[in-house]
Amino acid sequence: MSTGIELFYFPSPNGKKISIALEEMELPYTVTPVNILRGEQQAPAFLEISPNNRIPALVDCTANGQRITLFESGAILQYLGRKSGKLYPSDEAARCQVDSWLFWQMAGLGPMAGQLSWFLRVSNIPDRDERDYGYPIHRYRKEVRRLYGVLERQLQGREYICDDYSIADISAWTWVDQYHSQVGELDDFGAIMAWHARIAERPAVLRGCDIWHPESNDGWSAAGQAPG
Repeated sequence: MSTGIELFYFPSPNGKKISIALEEMELPYTVTPVNILRGEQQAPAFLEISPNNRIPALVDCTANGQRITLFESGAILQYLGRKSGKLYPSDEAARCQVDSWLFWQMAGLGPMAGQLSWFLRVSNIPDRDERDYGYPIHRYRKEVRRLYGVLERQLQGREYICDDYSIADISAWTWVDQYHSQVGELDDFGAIMAWHARIAERPAVLRGCDIWHPESNDGWSAAGQAPG
């Protein structure tokens, strides 16, 4: 059995969390694309790894012969943090703070922004009556803005969510990066805007966001490694 990390990936916010973390932690990995636009997440082989038929998923065949499989991006980030010893503090009090903000994103920011995005897209489909989607759009936009307010307060006087850059920042950043325009750009959230720009300049973040693009000819950018 070959050793190493295999990332099952699509360039969604949850997928980019893991590719960014792997780049930041300098862990070698290969990428297997799962094109959710073509329904590849329903393949039986993928479902064995990710029973919830969602990306990302990860398999780590360790040097001692273990085969570790993970799904859910938060669980994967925690595992990679423990494995690498990076971006996930060993001090219990500090780790609890990172976990709290990681789960805040998993339970709040991601699902709410995702629902808002869905209703906005559906309301723009020709022949759909946008009045049918007015209430859910209002409800989810209001909640996403509330969550941005929570993050804005936390970032006041801080460079990163838990002072030091961590998996909590990676987890929230990918969602803000992709969907911040849904709440009217970031002009009303100065601390988030500065935090977003600060992280966007990190070389590992740039690499992690550029490993595979389904719209390109073969999907692979120069930064990505195609599966063997």
